[in-house]
Amino acid sequence: MSDVYATRRGLLRDRCAAAGNTAALITRPANVRYLAGASPPSAVLLVGPDGEDVLFTVGPPTGEADEGRLDEGLRVSVLAGPGSDAAVAAGDMAGSLRAESLAVEEHHLTVARHRALRSVAPGLRLVDLGAAVEQQRLVKDEEEIACLRIAAEIADQALGELLESILVGRTERHLALELERRLVDHGADGPAFPTCVGTGPNSGLSRHRPSDRRVEEGDFLSVCLGANYRGYRCEIGRTFVIGTSPADWQIELYDLVFAAQRAGREALLPGAAYREVDHAARSVLDSGGHGEAVAASTGHGVGLEIDEDPQLAPTAMGKLDACVPVTVEPGVHLPGRGGVRIDDTLVVRPEADGGPELLTITTKELLAL
Repeated sequence: MSDVYATRRGLLRDRCAAAGNTAALITRPANVRYLAGASPPSAVLLVGPDGEDVLFTVGPPTGEADEGRLDEGLRVSVLAGPGSDAAVAAGDMAGSLRAESLAVEEHHLTVARHRALRSVAPGLRLVDLGAAVEQQRLVKDEEEIACLRIAAEIADQALGELLESILVGRTERHLALELERRLVDHGADGPAFPTCVGTGPNSGLSRHRPSDRRVEEGDFLSVCLGANYRGYRCEIGRTFVIGTSPADWQIELYDLVFAAQRAGREALLPGAAYREVDHAARSVLDSGGHGEAVAASTGHGVGLEIDEDPQLAPTAMGKLDACVPVTVEPGVHLPGRGGVRIDDTLVVRPEADGGPELLTITTKELLAL
């Protein structure tokens, strides 16, 4: 795995050199982890010329699982002084390496840190690296996809066990906590994001914060959860009916969202524009008369972060590549009544390889629990 991280850093180094930049300072934790194998708290990574790469940390890495496993071939500089700033130390080293310019992640670097870098290395020209590392992270290798596949299996297991338990009378908050415990029990490092459980009028809401509302017979119950496995995060969302056969309006709404989700999934092919995938799902909901209740986007990329590029949205620019994992998660919420969300994590694959690979496999049948 050490070679993988060295190769990733080499690609970034080549990109910087092509832009006329001598070195790069990586401060965003997910990007540090992608290039170094781990992201201890407050760590930054200096990608220097001629392979002179150094990870700066304040205090030694703890070795905890959620930090990742550090590339053994990477040099580590541990700062012990109180008030030490790893980014400033990295900037000082870049200056000592006689680098002429340092590319920084301006979208993550604070103004105070930017000023401190200028003061410690006044002869160093600071330029914006932009989202270079995020773009490099878009296409996943098979080891990354394997981690996502395991994360999806864990999420499926946790959700499947919940569906076998008694739900009536339990609160949204209780169900969310139980799901997160089950994720860890099955091998997750933790939840990929705060688990969302919505019942009755709260069902179908995106990122609903679980409340003390109790599950009642006849409710829609919508659940959205994800597992974090070795830093890689997946997402699954399902909607069910509690304790009785679904009403006609529930069946109609569910069938519409299901059709939209299927259209979005089928559009996931290499070369498809991000906005085309969004349109495939959105047009189904529009035709059903629920266009005004649709979320801003149909889905997004997943990986070391739960919400990363690409964005599957009406104004998104770009086209899908193979081996890009994304969610497809259309939903409709009717104020005062509730709604439906169906959410899967998939990997874009060419038609010759069978088309999109579905990672989250819990049934999408409208079950009465």
